[in-house]
Amino acid sequence: MGYDIERFVGYVNEGLLCSICRDVLEDPLQAPCEHAFCTACIHGWLIHHSNCPEDRQVIDVSLLRPLYRYMKNDLNRLQLHCRNREYGCEMVCSLESIDRHERECEYSQIPCSNAGCTVQVERRNLDGHLAVCEYRSRECPNGCGYTILSAEDTQHNCVAELRTELELLRSEMICRVEEAKHEMESRLDSQRRHMVQKESILQNEIEELKSQMSRMMSDVRSLMAAERQHRQELEQAELEKREL
Repeated sequence: MGYDIERFVGYVNEGLLCSICRDVLEDPLQAPCEHAFCTACIHGWLIHHSNCPEDRQVIDVSLLRPLYRYMKNDLNRLQLHCRNREYGCEMVCSLESIDRHERECEYSQIPCSNAGCTVQVERRNLDGHLAVCEYRSRECPNGCGYTILSAEDTQHNCVAELRTELELLRSEMICRVEEAKHEMESRLDSQRRHMVQKESILQNEIEELKSQMSRMMSDVRSLMAAERQHRQELEQAELEKREL
């Protein structure tokens, strides 16, 4: 749907009206036959039809294009009243800037920000409403630090609330202690496994060194036996020499 033509100041060119809703174009699209429509209007029309509502020429969603630039400029320059005029807003601005104004308009109806409250108030009156809203929250005047709603004043019990808070803190502390305990046990297990693995590696290295030493001793004994054999042969050769 387009913008209600009654909101506009002065004359509005016929070419800037939607061919379906007959209001001023909102988010406009143009068919190849140059008839213009609000996006929502033409999309709704094409669900049940396949032609232009003005001249019955065949059109498709894929054929729709943005409005000509000069028409878009003329549209944006139109002056209109804020939609909150009935609540007292007297602002008149261009169509191009109306959305920005209405998002910030002091006369806009907005919901109360307190959970559970369904009241809608003007933006300019929101602070006043929040000060008296039955769903507003505040800190307990007795000093327990608990945030309460005005509607719960009669049910609030400082001792009970503090006891509940204490139980929650105790439960949280127990959980944290258990988590820290599990984490320490996990770290100790990891370190223990690492030490066992390292001990196994060292033991293997020791066994390998023992094996190497045993082979070296065997080689030394073999060399000593060979040396004795060689000395005996020399002595035998010396005796034979003397005899000759």
